[in-house]
Order: sequence, then structure tokens, then C-alpha cells
Amino acid sequence: MENSYIANALEVIGDKNVLVNLAAKRASQINKGDHPLIDTPRDAHNRPLVLSTLEIALIEIAEGKVTFEHIEA
Repeated sequence: MENSYIANALEVIGDKNVLVNLAAKRASQINKGDHPLIDTPRDAHNRPLVLSTLEIALIEIAEGKVTFEHIEA
């Protein structure tokens, strides 16, 4: 996994604990059949990159396609 996926998502979320939970939840949803909210990134030769569901989740978060709502207890 590229560190840039984590860094970019962390810039959007701001809290590493929230990021871990959000990314894990979204990756689980994708594993269970949800469709990714991003187009598959491609390499320099226009071949699709093979990404894990966690990498897809982090990219979605970084692009603002997955968000969360903080609820006060």
C-alpha cells in the first residue's frame, strides 16, 4: 500500500483513529459487495491498477466520496 493513500485521507479526516475506523468500515462494505465510488486508477500504460479494498476506501475518503458524522455522546 502506498503511504500517500493514508496521508491524503488523513488530510481530509484529520484524526487517525477516526480514519482507521472509517476506512475499515468502508473496506468491509466493499468486501460485502458495495461498488467502489471511484474509477479504477491506471498506470502509465493505461492498465488498471490492482488495489485492495482498503486502498480503494482510502482513495474514496481522500476524494471526499466517503464521509462521517461526529455524534456527541
